Amino acid sequence: MQKILHGTIRGKTIELKDSHDYADGQELVIIVQPKGPPAALPPGEGWKRLAGSMANEWSEEDDRILEEIYQSRKGTR
Repeated sequence: MQKILHGTIRGKTIELKDSHDYADGQELVIIVQPKGPPAALPPGEGWKRLAGSMANEWSEEDDRILEEIYQSRKGTR
């Protein structure tokens, strides 16, 4: 039997708002979907996370290319 239950996640626990008829200790398959849009990140935080995820692959050549792009854009203003 499939049911839709609502709850709030707290660490590794999900507090259910709805009652259910599952037995204590019953194993379940959980599909989680957030309610509403994701919380907005503070300005600039998205770029920091993106840069951090690429840190192991970034090279001096990437720095050179980025600087070249920056300089070309700076000159067109």
